[in-house]
Amino acid sequence: MTRLLIVDDQVLIRAGLAALATAAPGFEVVGQAATGEEAVALAAATCPDVILMDIRLPGISGITALERILADASDESRPKVVMLTVFDLDEYVYDALRAGASGFLLKDTPPERLLAAVALIAEGEMLFAPAVTRRLVETFAHQPETKREQPASLTGLTERETEVLRLVGQGLTNEQLARRLMVTTATVKTHLNRVMSKLGLQSRAQAVVAAYESGLITPGQAGPEPSHP
Repeated sequence: MTRLLIVDDQVLIRAGLAALATAAPGFEVVGQAATGEEAVALAAATCPDVILMDIRLPGISGITALERILADASDESRPKVVMLTVFDLDEYVYDALRAGASGFLLKDTPPERLLAAVALIAEGEMLFAPAVTRRLVETFAHQPETKREQPASLTGLTERETEVLRLVGQGLTNEQLARRLMVTTATVKTHLNRVMSKLGLQSRAQAVVAAYESGLITPGQAGPEPSHP
């Protein structure tokens, strides 16, 4: 059972998402919040598996709420956070990825795809709408070098771990990684967990950012986007 917290300042959107998840097997809505402050409090109180959160909220932003939620949670209870946006070219996409968002979905995503996406996120994958992925690449490509934060050193990674990070940065899922490297998905998860531990990363999306910022991938070199439900 995937426990969901839904955060949006529009009551109709909150109610619609809650009704959709409640009617679907395998999901439990543990709370609804209208502001970032409420989201932080409810996340601590309910320990959801996945949070669907509007990137633009009154009061503290969705990004600030995301940072607080992840900082307050233990490794065992840290939720996956999916940011919801109306705009496929939202200016805050890159900042949210850096803060630890596990993915992005547009608010007009069809219901069946949204539920499939939540299930995918709960399993530890990441998910971006195609236009949002393009926004990530374009944002990094046009960001002056002097404004980019210094990336974590990759010198502590093994050759295989570096390859896993590069492929994750290209958007491959664990299953696609396993086929590419001719190993099991369990082995892929082990390598990725080691990469994230060594680099101090909290989400797969942060690993994508690290792959770009370290120079493993440059805009225009990423592979084809994986197909998602």
